[in-house]
Amino acid sequence: MNEKTALKRGLTREVVEEISREKGEPDWMLRLRLRALEIFQRLPMPKFGPDLSEVDLADISYYLRSVEPVASWDELPEEIRKTFDALGLPEAEKEALAGLGAQVDSEVVYRSILEEVRAQGVLFLPMEEAVREHPDLVREHFMRVIPPADNLFAALHGAVWSGGTFVWVPEGVKVEIPLQAYFRMQTQGVGQFEHTLIVAEPGSSVHYIEGCSAPRYTKVVLHSGMVEIVAKEGAHVRFTTIQNWSRNVYNLNNKRAVAHAGARVDWVSGSLGSKVTMLYPTTVLAGPGASTENLGFTFARDGQHLDVGAR
Repeated sequence: MNEKTALKRGLTREVVEEISREKGEPDWMLRLRLRALEIFQRLPMPKFGPDLSEVDLADISYYLRSVEPVASWDELPEEIRKTFDALGLPEAEKEALAGLGAQVDSEVVYRSILEEVRAQGVLFLPMEEAVREHPDLVREHFMRVIPPADNLFAALHGAVWSGGTFVWVPEGVKVEIPLQAYFRMQTQGVGQFEHTLIVAEPGSSVHYIEGCSAPRYTKVVLHSGMVEIVAKEGAHVRFTTIQNWSRNVYNLNNKRAVAHAGARVDWVSGSLGSKVTMLYPTTVLAGPGASTENLGFTFARDGQHLDVGAR
């Protein structure tokens, strides 16, 4: 595939298989994608909430590798680097972060982690790399918190997901400073479907921050990421999101956690921009003493429909 060329628009079995081939995935992940596609083809568009009639799922390109991954910040293309520099990401990486990831369109282009955090056994990887290098660990949890049959956009995501982050924190390890990932939609007509999976083993703790943005387009564009969190006994996970979308973005995410006995999951969300946002961070309290807290900030202007909350 040409690195500057998106897959053809529309969602077919051939498109799903091409995404899987591009990533060099194991057979079990391809089977999961195809099963999600079958579910997607059976499910109706949601009837509740905002009007989604402008979202034409047949007029989206579901994959684009627009920038090749790099090992150092200075190797990023100047245009991308300037975008990230304006957000202060390089300074944040140096001064206040345990790890930093950056994604453009469908692929993670940069990832780093402090050596002392790596030495604790923490995994902070692009999702595709985790699928290849830690298949048993990923397979145990991937789309188990939010199965494809949960809703139309969960099924769509399961079929075409690309990019995102895998975090695994060993038992008893406390990650004292945050991990951060930033997702940028850069190309008109290309959807973004990153998958974030955080597994905190018993007695561990971690704070993960994600930021999202997109330039203004002349037509609507879809962002449909997914976040799954597994907080095992006595673990503490804090997930912070700052989303600053352009006014053409339909932001239709799925975010859910499972908190086992004595575990705690905190969601902090700041929702800015977009034409439509549907976002309901959810925590399943799966054992005695499990707890959760949701704190959300939303600012809307004329012409925006931001349907946000918590469950």
